[in-house]
Amino acid sequence: MLHTTTLSPAATRPRLVLALTCAATSMVGLDTAIVNVALPSIQRDLGTGYAALQWVVVAYGLLLGGFLLLGGRLADRLGRRRLLVTGLAVFAGASLAAGAAHAPGLLIAARGAQGLGAALLVPAALSLLAVTFPDGRERHRALAVVGAVDGAAGAAGVVLSGLLTGGPGWRWAFLINVPAGLVLIGLATAFLVADRPEKRAGRFDVAGAVTATTALLLLAYTLHHATGHGWLAGTTLALFAAAAALLAVFVRIERRSADPLLPLPMLRNRSLVAANVTGVLAFGALMAFIFIGSLLMQQVLGYSPVATGLAWLATTVTIVVVAMAGGRLVTRAGVRASLVLGLTLLAVGAVWLARVPADAGYATDLLPAFLLAGVGFGLCGPAVQIGALTGVSQPAAGLASGLVETSRELGGAAGVAVVAAVLVSGSGLDGFRAAFGFVAVLAVLGVVAAVAGFGRKSGCAAAADA
Repeated sequence: MLHTTTLSPAATRPRLVLALTCAATSMVGLDTAIVNVALPSIQRDLGTGYAALQWVVVAYGLLLGGFLLLGGRLADRLGRRRLLVTGLAVFAGASLAAGAAHAPGLLIAARGAQGLGAALLVPAALSLLAVTFPDGRERHRALAVVGAVDGAAGAAGVVLSGLLTGGPGWRWAFLINVPAGLVLIGLATAFLVADRPEKRAGRFDVAGAVTATTALLLLAYTLHHATGHGWLAGTTLALFAAAAALLAVFVRIERRSADPLLPLPMLRNRSLVAANVTGVLAFGALMAFIFIGSLLMQQVLGYSPVATGLAWLATTVTIVVVAMAGGRLVTRAGVRASLVLGLTLLAVGAVWLARVPADAGYATDLLPAFLLAGVGFGLCGPAVQIGALTGVSQPAAGLASGLVETSRELGGAAGVAVVAAVLVSGSGLDGFRAAFGFVAVLAVLGVVAAVAGFGRKSGCAAAADA
């Protein structure tokens, strides 16, 4: 059993834990999308080509997705507050370096360091929340709030990117994290008591950590590589084979390890596995929806960066409002019902945009789809989080959090990569219609995964059974 005084707060300041978790994870979500509108300005100021410019986005996602699993395990083994503060410090320092960068290589390296800091702080923050709120209604409501903020952060990043780029400049898309990170470090240091994990015999699973992280990094890179070189190209297939081989080696290591990075019996938790599979599809569909929607507005409909950012406010606000009530819905209707409804609405929104004309108006053609997507993801975000942590013991909370965040990041990367390939394969508005059709397919596959993976009794009832 884990002996911990998670925080003097656990009993008296749970709202502080919730606020810190929301603030920390929202910074990570914002930086996933905040550079998208700023890329043309970065390209002009740093004099870089498109090939290097892609890595300003890719480096962050690669390091974040690749190290999340390790971050979750470190949170359980070394202490949640310690890893949260360390992750915040790395993230803030890397943001300062990114904002001050005057060469493409420096900016790309700083973005990678941001991803590493994010991979440490996210599972630490979520596992702090998991051990503060008991499994059941209270944790569901807390996770609903985190899901609301986290889901909105991705869409809000596009809004903020447009405003900052058109105002003080693109560097502030990174520099804004520095004061925010310092404030959060101060609050965590002042109010969170260092948890004292149980000292267990055995060494830390270094071989498993290195193999798993390398495999995930290689998989994420392969998804990016495939968009430029083709999904059936020899190099792409070779990279996929190498990633699969590394994952097979990882499984072999975990079976033999006395203290594994990922205890394989955890995968017997049906809710955890279903949440990860559904999370890949749900977040892949959402990130692809935002990516294609932003390009549609700027390249086809003639929107400015600021106007594009402001147009996403409808989705952002809707996600927040719906997800705040999402915890109650999950508690009453179950994880499966919430995911099925949310993903269905997201699919309908994508199909709606697949039929918009070249002279589409915002109120009549775009807004209905944006609202449907907002409601859909407002339901999905909390349900995925709750499903992943239902029935998970306290010692494994960080690992479970790292797993679901890894699924989100890899799902988002895969969704954007594949939808970009679909878009390029088409021409003009037809390419966008095909891309939105693919987003709808991803959402429908998510519905299938939710129905197959979650039982009828999910949510509070399932937690009680577990």
